[in-house]
Amino acid sequence: MLTAHTIKILQSLDKKKFRQKYNLFLVEGNKTILELSNSKFKIKEIFSTQENNFISDEVKFTHITENELRKISFLKTPKDSIAVCHLLEEDEFMDKDFQLVLDGLQDPGNLGTIIRLADWFGIEQIVCSEDTVDFYNPKVIQATMGSFTRVKIHYCNLQKYLSETQNTNIGTDMDGENLYSFEKPEKVNLILGNEGNGMRKETENLLHNKITIPRFGKSQSTESLNVSMAAGIILGQLFRI
Repeated sequence: MLTAHTIKILQSLDKKKFRQKYNLFLVEGNKTILELSNSKFKIKEIFSTQENNFISDEVKFTHITENELRKISFLKTPKDSIAVCHLLEEDEFMDKDFQLVLDGLQDPGNLGTIIRLADWFGIEQIVCSEDTVDFYNPKVIQATMGSFTRVKIHYCNLQKYLSETQNTNIGTDMDGENLYSFEKPEKVNLILGNEGNGMRKETENLLHNKITIPRFGKSQSTESLNVSMAAGIILGQLFRI
């Protein structure tokens, strides 16, 4: 049975300040929890309405009722199990040959989808501005469908980083080069801006190349694409054989 104190702590983990205070975050769903065994993430405890068929007997396991699960889950329709995990200590950061760079993204669903895209295309690392939505946000973790275990996230002063990187900084712009004729450089930072405002002027000033996704519709009335949708289109073209 869960104590009121435990429930209060777990419920507080939907906020960044409490995730940092307790150094914990939640992972929901059996499938994703099982993926943690092949990652750097350490599980503190698993709460489940099912029998213990998880990673190791060394991980603390607590059987709970469906009512208790509803109290600690951040999902409208809770899954069977929740793992309480330790936040990762940020290790040394080095450029990869292809990176996604996020400038002020605020929507957890977009970040989660972009992490999943990165995993699909074999992109090992995403660089984020300090004000980009928190990687450990429950909605981000859920949207990644387990891909958060395989993609490294680094938060930093983005303008400082982009001015020092050896990679070619590429961003989207309506007046940029046609994506379908653009030749991918050997080392790339693909920069994606905020959902409503795009990338900051300070970031735009550090671009080496600008690309655009041409519109083919007759009306030409669609103003823009969702940032995660645009990321998928660009990655599909840049990684073409």
